[in-house]
Amino acid sequence: MKIGLRLLLSYALILALAAWFVLTVFVAEVKPGVRATLEDSLVDTAQLLAQLVSDDVNQAGASGQLSQALMLQRLQQISARQMDVEISGVHKKSLDYRVYITDARGIVIFDSSGRDLGKDYSRWNDVYLTLRGQYGARSTRTDAEDENSTVMHVAAPIYANDTQQAQTTPRRIIGVLTVAKASAAIRPFIERSQYKILQRSFWLLIATLLIGIGFSWWLNRSLQKLRHYVVAVERNEKINLPKLGQHEIGELGLALEHMRHQLEGKQYVETLMHTLAHELKSPIAAIQGSAELLSEDPPAAERSKFLHNIIEQNQRQKQLIDKLLALIKVEKQQQLSQVSEIDIVDVLDQVLIDFSDAIARKNLRIKFEVQTHILQGDPLLLRQAIGNLLDNAIAFSPHGAEIHLHQQVDNEHFTLFIDDQGSGIPDYAIAKIFERFYSLPRTDAAKSTGLGLPFVREVISLHGGEVSLENLAESGVRVKLQLTLV
Repeated sequence: MKIGLRLLLSYALILALAAWFVLTVFVAEVKPGVRATLEDSLVDTAQLLAQLVSDDVNQAGASGQLSQALMLQRLQQISARQMDVEISGVHKKSLDYRVYITDARGIVIFDSSGRDLGKDYSRWNDVYLTLRGQYGARSTRTDAEDENSTVMHVAAPIYANDTQQAQTTPRRIIGVLTVAKASAAIRPFIERSQYKILQRSFWLLIATLLIGIGFSWWLNRSLQKLRHYVVAVERNEKINLPKLGQHEIGELGLALEHMRHQLEGKQYVETLMHTLAHELKSPIAAIQGSAELLSEDPPAAERSKFLHNIIEQNQRQKQLIDKLLALIKVEKQQQLSQVSEIDIVDVLDQVLIDFSDAIARKNLRIKFEVQTHILQGDPLLLRQAIGNLLDNAIAFSPHGAEIHLHQQVDNEHFTLFIDDQGSGIPDYAIAKIFERFYSLPRTDAAKSTGLGLPFVREVISLHGGEVSLENLAESGVRVKLQLTLV
């Protein structure tokens, strides 16, 4: 499993657990919170009404006749009052309060609903506790099977108007006023609050998840870029360090790039010095041998032969060093320094002009079947690379043979073929033909430096193309050079 997917799954799991915990707590706390708010409002209402009706209850005295009390008459008429109020999206059409009053024995002497007059409520907690000077409240279901039928009752004491009572003596309770409100009246507010919490939590969860996906994608993309770079370096491909940003991954990429340059530089120098020393042994030995023979004052004919050998071997060293420097330059490049549009026919015409003398010396025929196509690249490097390929075709072709330049084109690629009529590449050399300093003996030609084909491969790689050699069925070698069209 990829690290980006692992991070995303871990993030999603943590997010799901956090969301479950938060939503559970929030949703669970909504109902108790609303009920606590309701109870608080009922406490205030009960205390207020108890104070307002205290005079009427005191005047009624032991008779318990409150029907003539103006305040209580108005209180009884409240249930019939109509209204049209919208509270947080919930419409309220009528009052939901029920008010009843009991005397000091707990007998109902007033009921705004009018249904329980004369009943004994002395055992109900709201009345029982209040008569004893405590906070009295209860929640009772009107239907034992229905949780939503709960009614909350909050009571307040009604005190006697005893003006002679000492201030230090507890006030005498002559009755209890209870305010009742059904929980069903607040259920719409609870449900709306829960819905709002769940809805906004859902969108918050989606937004947070999208942020997590975006972060995981960004992290995975950066790691994939770095991984692709490391794999390409391992395969010895030409590649630049991708842009990773100013963060830890970017710093890691820069460190890897620096380490790569140090290791490649050290290994490259060691390999180069070893191969160069090996390749220079032969011309140096030939020059030294000819010089020693010249010191013995040989005849003029032999002296001329030895001098020619010294000049030839010195020229070979110069050619070897020049080609090696050119190869080093393209090998160290990770991308083309100059890019322009190139007409492949113009490049081939220039190459044929460069090698016109060599073609004429061997009386070779050039069959040219390439049409104009536009490529992008470095015209000088491409001219040198194709020149090396044509030089090989000329060197290995017999006198009077034909070199065929032709093409194959599709939607994206231009492929150049260079066919010669030489002896072909031996099977043992196919796998090593692009190795540095590896060369095959040429007919009627000086020994090659073995640096031409490695140079071609590096140049074509810089152009994002491919080059390969294969033997033709009849005779000769086909060079296949594939480049990308503009």
